[in-house]
Amino acid sequence: MLLSCGDALIDFLPSRTADGREALTPAVGGSCLNIAIGSARLDVPTGFVGGISTDTFGKMIADHAAASAVDLSCATRSDHQATLAFARVTGTETQYAFYDADTASRNWTYRREAIALDGVSCVHTGSTTLVHDKGAAETLAFIDDARPNVTIALDPNCRPNLVKDKGAYRTRMLAFCGKADIVKMSDIDFAYLFGDVAYAARAEALLAGGASLVVITRGNEGASAWHREAGAIEVKSPVVKVVDTIGAGDSFQAALLAALHRLDRIARTRLADISAAELTRALTFACKCAAFTCTRPGADPPRSRELPADTW
Repeated sequence: MLLSCGDALIDFLPSRTADGREALTPAVGGSCLNIAIGSARLDVPTGFVGGISTDTFGKMIADHAAASAVDLSCATRSDHQATLAFARVTGTETQYAFYDADTASRNWTYRREAIALDGVSCVHTGSTTLVHDKGAAETLAFIDDARPNVTIALDPNCRPNLVKDKGAYRTRMLAFCGKADIVKMSDIDFAYLFGDVAYAARAEALLAGGASLVVITRGNEGASAWHREAGAIEVKSPVVKVVDTIGAGDSFQAALLAALHRLDRIARTRLADISAAELTRALTFACKCAAFTCTRPGADPPRSRELPADTW
């Protein structure tokens, strides 16, 4: 089983009324919930760990997760309000304004007795939960408990408009990178955290720090990856008609973890020995799933049955 620990929220996406006026349409989102949904839709048993409100928006989140067979038994329901994010698409990027004060996500507390790690092969984390001191501390406690026997995956999915102290945030992300076996980030996240440092140089440093796999996604340019044994790998992204890019990075991560699961390479010892051919296959599959997500609005990752037969 895969567990994804972090944010679950409601995105308000730009839309138009029938008479052409600007409008906002609510849709379930949150990077870590998106990843749980994406991997579950690819037939990997998946659970979500985090705070979900009991309010109307929280019920939308829970119903959406259940519709994709995401296990919510490790989630915490509370009467704190749901996090809301208002999206604005600029070019190929989506910017967000977050309303996240005193929310169910912000108030999530790791309950050791409520999360059984038997049978869990991988824990993913990242995004807005790691911006705030409490969320980062609670997540770190969970990661530290899981890490002896479970592969850890991280996608910082940086949200600069939530960060108050960039230096402290960068230090925190480096600490989480040091706990992770799989580090994935977008080129934009990389630039925010590391400036103009060469991808390969930072990847080598992360591998030296304990990671087995480092992946940088580059939008329609595909993805670059570095592995301690398999070396450096480049894969291309398929050309599609883009509706929007919301959730594309989450879909990539979900598909990558699903592919590693399918190849029986998700466990730490098995990941360490993955071949270049297997890793190329997993990354190519992840690029195809991310591209598919870009062909429809919102964070709506594909189900296995929706993908062309040659995708895998």
